[in-house]
Amino acid sequence: MPSFKLSEMAKKRAFEIAFVGLKPGVHEFSYEIDDQFFAEKGAIDISNVKASVKLFLEKHVGFMLLKFDIGGTAESNCDRCGNPLNLNLWDEFRVLVKLVDNPEEMNGSEEDPDVFYISRTESHIDVSNWIYEFVLLSIPLQRVCPPDAEGKSQCNLEALEKLREMEAKQIENNAKALWKDLDKFKEN
Repeated sequence: MPSFKLSEMAKKRAFEIAFVGLKPGVHEFSYEIDDQFFAEKGAIDISNVKASVKLFLEKHVGFMLLKFDIGGTAESNCDRCGNPLNLNLWDEFRVLVKLVDNPEEMNGSEEDPDVFYISRTESHIDVSNWIYEFVLLSIPLQRVCPPDAEGKSQCNLEALEKLREMEAKQIENNAKALWKDLDKFKEN
């Protein structure tokens, strides 16, 4: 049985919503996001992304409210010791899309990042950039090994000890450099 891969055009169209044909009310869309999606959008420092995005599009006359529910997992490294980490992705984002006659001007002057303008003549809206941004925003800012049941860090102890040694050397070198520079003034 032959297997078929989605063409590039079909992949891009998967994120386009033809909102013109939708009746007023709430409509649900689901997307499964993986590493390939991020490879196409740009390099990031996470891997094995398995994110699910539920998009609720609430259509009204003249505007749409988009609610993105992000869930899933990804892998990264601990910021402190370099151990591999499993990250849970979860968050919720809202975007208000307004239909206007001059979207470029309106988007240029809009200060609220959760409001976006499109032309009244548009029939489709591409949500791929929002999905990319919102999945990235759902990743914890600080990625460190979680504490164990006793509250102790699960970080690699050898790596932490090496960091302490490097920090002590840096402090010592900075102090020596400071005195060396001060000695120059003493000689004058």
